[in-house]
Amino acid sequence: YVRFHLISPLIQQSAENLVLFDTFVSILSHNLGEPAYEADVAQLEYKLVAGEHGLVIRVKGFNHKLSLLFQLIIDYLSDFSFTPAVFEMITEQLKKTYFNILIKSETLAKDVRLLILEHGRWSMTDKYQTLMNGLSIESLSSFVKAFKSQLFVEGLVQGNFTS
Repeated sequence: YVRFHLISPLIQQSAENLVLFDTFVSILSHNLGEPAYEADVAQLEYKLVAGEHGLVIRVKGFNHKLSLLFQLIIDYLSDFSFTPAVFEMITEQLKKTYFNILIKSETLAKDVRLLILEHGRWSMTDKYQTLMNGLSIESLSSFVKAFKSQLFVEGLVQGNFTS
């Protein structure tokens, strides 16, 4: 089991940064779909999660090839690229996801409660409004560059691994 948390103070600075981060993680997951398919067949699992303060990378399975899967994820992260068509597709999916969160009373109530309790939190309404106002490809590219330049990493490795 390998878990790394890539923490960046940039994410919580604005609602736009949160939306750009969600877009970045979704595109990264989309880009990894085909190259990581063989790892899935080999019973290796990975998950990319857009956490509140950064990207969580979880990889688990047999240790024999686990490092190769982790390296693949890191390579796609460091050489991040996307097409305008993928950008449009992911932003449309995010619009639907945010809207579905806003129309469910229990998730909206949780969001409002956390907004009251946590200082500096951006609401789902803010994120949805930012996304509806539109994002540019250039803003995503500059966000990703800034995100990768301001990272703090925490990691945990468990299992049959050498130091």
